[in-house]
Order: sequence, then structure tokens, then C-alpha cells
Amino acid sequence: RDLVRSRGLGDVYKRQQRTCIACRATRPKREMVRLVHTGGGMVEIDTTGKAQGRGAYLCPDPACWEKAIKGTILERAFRSTIKQENRTALLESGKSLLEEKAVGQSE
Repeated sequence: RDLVRSRGLGDVYKRQQRTCIACRATRPKREMVRLVHTGGGMVEIDTTGKAQGRGAYLCPDPACWEKAIKGTILERAFRSTIKQENRTALLESGKSLLEEKAVGQSE
């Protein structure tokens, strides 16, 4: 946790914020989905938030996923090229993850 000292108010914790690489919206880290560029050149969804590699965050919005994965945004964020089969696998697993989150929130 990031601890911020404020005068007279005691210890105040600020929330960790992350920016979506597609829409550039800032949200709390727990609301975002982390993608990680592994050493093998693959991009994977990091559900733990602790995987090693270069990370980038996306909103839980299907439009952001489409924009980032189909365009060049993801390649720019990871500073490398991403193979087409990796893109399709990411899009499919991202859609299922977003559906799981939507079901979990509605219950």
C-alpha cells in the first residue's frame, strides 16, 4: 500500500490507480485487468496481478479490449509485435473473463 502522511489527520492510504491503454481512463487497480508480456514473447491475462513481465491494464469494457487487441495499442504498450494467434486467444479469453466478472457482479 502507498502510505501518504497528512498533517493532523493520521495515516491516509491512497488507492492505487491504473490507466487503461485503450481509453486512457483511470480507475482503481482492482477494477482493471492486467495483461503481461512474458519472456517468451507471449501476452497473457494476469489474474493474480503479480506475474513477471511488462504489464499493461485494460478496463473491463469489451470495446476497450477490441480496440487494444485489434489495433496497435497493445504492441505499442509492450514495445513488441504480437502474433495473430496470440491476439485471437487473448480476445477469446478476455471475453470469457469479462463474462465471468459480469455474472459475479450481478449476483
